[in-house]
Amino acid sequence: MNRRRPTLLAALALTAATALTLSACGSDDDNSGDNDKIAGADTSSEPSTSPSESATAVGDRPKIEVPTDVTYKFEWDKTGDPVKDAVLHDAEQRIRAVDMAIAEQNPLHGAYRFYSEGEAAAGSENYIQEFVDHKARTTGLTRYYGESVSIKGDGTASLTYCEDQSKSFNKFLDTGKIDVTTATKDSYVIYAGTLRKNSKGVWVTERLNSERGSSKCQP
Repeated sequence: MNRRRPTLLAALALTAATALTLSACGSDDDNSGDNDKIAGADTSSEPSTSPSESATAVGDRPKIEVPTDVTYKFEWDKTGDPVKDAVLHDAEQRIRAVDMAIAEQNPLHGAYRFYSEGEAAAGSENYIQEFVDHKARTTGLTRYYGESVSIKGDGTASLTYCEDQSKSFNKFLDTGKIDVTTATKDSYVIYAGTLRKNSKGVWVTERLNSERGSSKCQP
């Protein structure tokens, strides 16, 4: 998903799922910025499942539930290509699964590991651990847009997309405090990932790099 870090800690701003940029090797997040996770209403901690999540909670796929104040706006259009659409779907599920792991304070949560492997999974583990260490989770609305997906000759998929964190913040579990910050250019992040279809038919993310403040994602 993650993508967001408690702003009290410079280490979080630098770590964020191994803190690698688009020019680096495999991560689950970007490397800078004070304005991070998920904005908005601090109304409830009860889990919420979207229609798309319910539809995929079949077979071996994990059921993904996040607190009701963790919301998303995926502006990813259907491509009409069933393979590309499957890539987008499973990438979305990975994002949600990381937020669930954060909410449940479990760096080794099976849901995000179902949708990621290798460097991407390791990056997510480090990222989630930062939230656990500081007893924080995400809250608010995160928007995803500007997606581009292509299938390569070796069978892997390349996916890039933008994330708008301007309405997303961090919530500290001990106090319930939400760390509301002002939106800046660093509230917008571009991601570039590599996915591979595994033996279960799931498009798992193997590598995910990011760059905060990218001109390609600015409003």
